[in-house]
Amino acid sequence: MKKNSLTSNKGLSLSQAQSISNLCNQRAREIESKLSGINNYSKSVTVLQGGNYTTYQTIAGKQLPTNVVELLTEKAKLHACQAFLMENIKAKESLLNVNKMAIADISSVEVPERPKTTLVTTLPGISEDFGWSQLTVAEINEYLEAEAFASHIGQFIHKDGTLDNLRKELPNVPSVEWMTIKDGEKTPINISVHHTPEQLIKVHEELAALHRSYEQRVNYFKAKVKNITTEENARIAKINADTQNDIEKMNKELQTEFQTAYLAYTEKIRSIQAEFEKVRQARTKEIASMRINIDARFQNVIDIFLNQLSDNQE
Repeated sequence: MKKNSLTSNKGLSLSQAQSISNLCNQRAREIESKLSGINNYSKSVTVLQGGNYTTYQTIAGKQLPTNVVELLTEKAKLHACQAFLMENIKAKESLLNVNKMAIADISSVEVPERPKTTLVTTLPGISEDFGWSQLTVAEINEYLEAEAFASHIGQFIHKDGTLDNLRKELPNVPSVEWMTIKDGEKTPINISVHHTPEQLIKVHEELAALHRSYEQRVNYFKAKVKNITTEENARIAKINADTQNDIEKMNKELQTEFQTAYLAYTEKIRSIQAEFEKVRQARTKEIASMRINIDARFQNVIDIFLNQLSDNQE
């Protein structure tokens, strides 16, 4: 299981976290609308009507925003903050579910058995969830942020992305087009190009550099998790091999008494289960009161939306 930022004494309630997550998503959609529909030119046509020339716009131009880097950075921050909140919302739900499904650990109580061969019980291998659980909270949050930045910047600059399409289209924009008004008569359509190849290349290089740096961090954490997982599985495999050797040796010596030990065994089980249920109920209450401790990297975004929530309540 991945690490989380849940705490028992300070931070966001889950209702606040859900509200802020929704506001992050809403703001990200607003930014996305600013980045959608960007083109390289506008089109207009001038026609003679009643002795006067009238100009009509046939295609509205929408330039690449001058603050595209800031917009994408804000968008990535919003998605990173939302990912952080949702991870911790899910983490609390998971803790409650795990606690609900938990059963009393009676492994310390030896089950009386008739003399028989003991079966070998090996430890199962682990998945990459274990590797993620070994990272610190700071590492998890850095990974979430880096993944959000790499994803959203990559989508904008990679093949068939907004910036890529602008760069492919720009060289093919004609300087003029003609519109047939009626048979034998044409009028020019004015085309105004509002980007230059140099401008688009500069934006691409700046975004590509950001994308590479965040993608490197994403790959670093994925590789680290994979290595941790591989090493743990190797350790488990050795434990299983050692356990099997030990059990095979013990099977030659194992003898137990069933009748005399059974009553003591069942009494111990009842005692353990009663104590376990008491602890479980206390743990349920503790988890229910947990809040999300805000990581410093997300504090600015969360403060903005907390103020909005506070103003709305007033």
